[in-house]
Amino acid sequence: MVKVLRIALVISRVVVAVAFVTRTNSNNRRGVSTAALFMQTEEAGVQTEAPPVTKTKTLGLLTFDLDDTLYPIQPVIDEANAAFARAMESYGFPNIQPEDIDKTARDIREEISERDGPAAAAVLSHTEIRTMAIRREMEKIILERKLIATADDWATPVESLSNIVVSHAKKWAKTAVSESIVQAVLNAWEMERHHAAERNLYPEVIDVLREIKESHPGVVIGAVTDGKANPLLMTFTLAPFFDFSLSWEDDQGGRSNFFKELNTAETNADLKWIYNAAMEKYQELAAANAALAQNTVSDPNKEWIHVGDDLAYDVGGSAQCGAKTILVELAEKYGQTARLRFEAKNQPSWSTTSRLELEKRKVMNAAAEKRVNRKIAFLSRLPEAINDILNE
Repeated sequence: MVKVLRIALVISRVVVAVAFVTRTNSNNRRGVSTAALFMQTEEAGVQTEAPPVTKTKTLGLLTFDLDDTLYPIQPVIDEANAAFARAMESYGFPNIQPEDIDKTARDIREEISERDGPAAAAVLSHTEIRTMAIRREMEKIILERKLIATADDWATPVESLSNIVVSHAKKWAKTAVSESIVQAVLNAWEMERHHAAERNLYPEVIDVLREIKESHPGVVIGAVTDGKANPLLMTFTLAPFFDFSLSWEDDQGGRSNFFKELNTAETNADLKWIYNAAMEKYQELAAANAALAQNTVSDPNKEWIHVGDDLAYDVGGSAQCGAKTILVELAEKYGQTARLRFEAKNQPSWSTTSRLELEKRKVMNAAAEKRVNRKIAFLSRLPEAINDILNE
């Protein structure tokens, strides 16, 4: 008896399904919309599901700027500078203030700009200028000690020493600086920079990256930065989500050409070199991945999206190479300071950018405005912004 009832139930369901299909085909021939069909079937008591929303494209490559995009740069630099001061003291150079390295770096850029021209100052990488600043701070202290010792030997005040004696002392101080100690202090600065970035990561970042990874299987995520930060070294936070990292300092030739153009040419300097490198890196990784090897970014259904806070560098540069862009112009609570560089009265303490370079960057910013595909004020909106672009 139970078996007979079950068979009857199955037959009744088949009859309803056939009737529904017949009605649907008939309605379609009469031009009835899909939405109307859903309404009719609901009224008839038949449960249906709306067709899934499919994305027009899929996310192949997602690249990020780092500073002021995934964490605020000001506290990160402040904490790295504090580590610099501690390292200097541990190697016998006390009384250094954390902000001294930023001030000295700015002084060095200005001196080189006046002596050799703006382009020569601009091409100096962050690592180069920071290394020079550490060395100069050491030279100052060594010189001061040498002059005091000489004055004591001669039983005369330091200010009474002749220019010849002071000149010789300066030359001696330069040779007395240990390159290994300079490198050790630089390493301490860079290590703390990565630790500080992990501590100051914007609260939503990890959840957002996890959601993106889950929603876009096979996506390759990379970093493209003009600094020395590397998410692969941020073991406890960003490292599990990133596949590669590219710094402008990885290609000094391309970087030098860009800054020479920026400071000498009337037209906008070309940033494609670093983003072309990102695309090449993606293609290498895609070729090594069986799933992506058959459908790389050259497939029109694969999209590349770059996320960053800098109009000229992030939006303008990546868009030149075919990326869609998301400008991260965050709400005040996030503490972004990078864009303050373009306001003469509010220069961040860490900025060593020359006034001439800033003026050129403003022109590039204006040109990049029209290349923004989406703009977000909260990082929690990033997954939605990505989907919006893919659905276009």
